[in-house]
Amino acid sequence: MKIYAHVHKAPIRVFRISKRRFSIRIKRDLIILKEALAQEKQETKEMLVTYKRYTRKQANREELREANRQFGDLLKGLGLGMFAVLPFAPITIPLVVKVGKMVGVDVLPSSFNNMSERKRQRKSPVLAGSKD
Repeated sequence: MKIYAHVHKAPIRVFRISKRRFSIRIKRDLIILKEALAQEKQETKEMLVTYKRYTRKQANREELREANRQFGDLLKGLGLGMFAVLPFAPITIPLVVKVGKMVGVDVLPSSFNNMSERKRQRKSPVLAGSKD
């Protein structure tokens, strides 16, 4: 701490600002995760409705194809859920996603694929709203 006090004139203020910045970033990331989970929930409900209509012979091929794609996303999420239970999950999950990208396998559900784009939109809402 002595070295840090010599480098900065106000080390406590710098610490408080960095702590506040970190908490804001965590809150923003959790909001983005909440939106992705809400989207996944809505898509799963639509999938179940489509399967119900299919049992009554009321769904067409395109609806069934979309429902099957969503079912695949659901299985991907369940597969990642298995890693969430294991110890060292904050290390293993990003590692599995990274190795999956290297191999060419999409490990994340489709609602999580554009998370970086959502983060950019959250950081600069003025730029996101001005696209016409």
